[in-house]
Amino acid sequence: MENKRALVAFFSRAGENFFPGGMRYIEKGNTHIAAEILAELTNADLFEIKSKVEYSAVYKECVAQSISEYKGNMRPELKENIDISDYDIIFLGYPNWCGTMPMPVWTFLESHDFAGKVVCPFCTNEGSGLANSLSDIDKLIPGANRKAGLSLKGSRVQESKSEFEKWLTEIS
Repeated sequence: MENKRALVAFFSRAGENFFPGGMRYIEKGNTHIAAEILAELTNADLFEIKSKVEYSAVYKECVAQSISEYKGNMRPELKENIDISDYDIIFLGYPNWCGTMPMPVWTFLESHDFAGKVVCPFCTNEGSGLANSLSDIDKLIPGANRKAGLSLKGSRVQESKSEFEKWLTEIS
């Protein structure tokens, strides 16, 4: 993947978060932390996918909102977007919500032409893995060259550099 222009596009949420043993408040979302590590390793640009309407910092309220969006097959409006036409590789980061990606990620994917792009998904979670997200990505952007996804434990994301390094070697 050398000499290719790369973008780390990610969705993340700060606030009250589920961790083994209970809830904890985090200032920066787990996927955001992972995205920064990956961007540093790959010299990629960073773009945070943000819904125009912010999610609650209260975990249970956020879960209820995400379930409502998922069941309603909603596409939340994004706060801003980015032109991906000059990028060859898109690293796509997201937490596992409802067994897939948060709905703003669906909005992001559907708003771009990924034909000829390499898409490398990574997902933070506490044990649910990538779930249905890879098959959903394939349905949403069939023209992309999707690589194998990486599942990261959200509560241990600060120590994910070696997992990223191994994954980057595997998908190269």
